[in-house]
Amino acid sequence: MYRVFSPRRYVRVAVAVLALWLTIATALHLPVTPTAASPTESVAVPIIMYHSILGNPARQGAYVITPQQFEGDLQYLQAEGYTTVVMADLIAYVKEGKPLPDKAVVLTFDDGYYNNYHYAHPLLQKYGMKAVISPIAVWSEHYSAHPDECDRDNYSHLTWEQLREMAGSGVWEIQNHSYDLHRNDGGQKGAAKRKGESDEDYRRRLKDDLATAQELLQEQVGVTPTTFAYPFGAISTVSQEVLAEMGFCASLSCEERTATLTRDPACLWRLGRYLRPANKDVKAILVTADKSGLR
Repeated sequence: MYRVFSPRRYVRVAVAVLALWLTIATALHLPVTPTAASPTESVAVPIIMYHSILGNPARQGAYVITPQQFEGDLQYLQAEGYTTVVMADLIAYVKEGKPLPDKAVVLTFDDGYYNNYHYAHPLLQKYGMKAVISPIAVWSEHYSAHPDECDRDNYSHLTWEQLREMAGSGVWEIQNHSYDLHRNDGGQKGAAKRKGESDEDYRRRLKDDLATAQELLQEQVGVTPTTFAYPFGAISTVSQEVLAEMGFCASLSCEERTATLTRDPACLWRLGRYLRPANKDVKAILVTADKSGLR
């Protein structure tokens, strides 16, 4: 005699089996959801943008903070359980599925001032934290060739020797901030397209400049940057195509928003960053990031 097929009975059995699996998984601390992230999974990571650190409080401003203020930022991050990561970690999350730590944050330094080495480097070492620095290669080239002008807190830039030390310390990741595009004069603003410039001429000019910076950083520091930090945040749409053609994986903008990472490599372009001025510490910045609803 044949048993009549009952869909309801099989649903009850399936539910019972699933409940049993959840009970066993919980008891054994096994994952109850797939470990591989779906294409729609996302994680929000605030990226903080620093520039200059000077000991004279009178020099504070939008792009200058004191060593004491920077140390206060690091103390807050440590106390609140944040983990500093670098661009390699963000890229590995997106492209390889490698997990990021809870409460990940990226600290970036633009321009490559000597005072970053003098003040920020020992403080990052003290607190066991990491940062990303994007030097203007032409200035590193200049100060490396003029040692008598080096080591001035107020204005000098990092030499190749200092960058090599920083790269080898395990504290700093070196990225690209152009060879000589950090200008805002004569119709040029950073890496943006000039008025009346053809796409072909723009692509050639941008590629030549970035390639020069890449070659110098490879030859002098032994690193190959994967990320381009736009000078002044000035962006042209064609630039992303050039960056991708050159092998870059990501770019950093100056747009104040929390970076949202998915498994789509496109999310790594024009990552948002929060400027850290003297009048707004990292706690206030992260509160803003929280209120945005992206964390």
